[in-house]
Amino acid sequence: MMATVRVQAIVVRGERILMVKHRQNGVEWWCIPGGGLEEGETSAQGALRELMEECNVHGRVLRQTAHLYMPDGNDAISFLVDIGEQEPSLGHDPDVAHGEDILADVRWLSLREIPERDRIFLWAAGLVGVPGFWAEIELWDNDISYPTSA
Repeated sequence: MMATVRVQAIVVRGERILMVKHRQNGVEWWCIPGGGLEEGETSAQGALRELMEECNVHGRVLRQTAHLYMPDGNDAISFLVDIGEQEPSLGHDPDVAHGEDILADVRWLSLREIPERDRIFLWAAGLVGVPGFWAEIELWDNDISYPTSA
């Protein structure tokens, strides 16, 4: 199997992050807009294309926030992106057959509204370096917590 590069956009408005809900085989998860890098495009161009496909908004890359090197070779490159005052709406995934789209919702969510398992990918994408979110981390206490199985 060939390694791929995921390109993704961190879009922030106030204390909220633009998130896309995916649904496939009875499982749902939230992630930032993104997808596979296409041949001939730069990683920044790919992130902006994915943002347009999934959220129907044009963006402007402010800076790269992270390059995550995964053990399986499927890297992820993240960018902080500005969309101005545009209002996102649910787009589509052109790589999925019509009627089988796995995109289920698009919303501005605060960290508190994002499930713990989905939040971890935000930190890996470089959210810790986005203005305002370090202040959020500074409010956390020193308690050790870890999800327990049901």
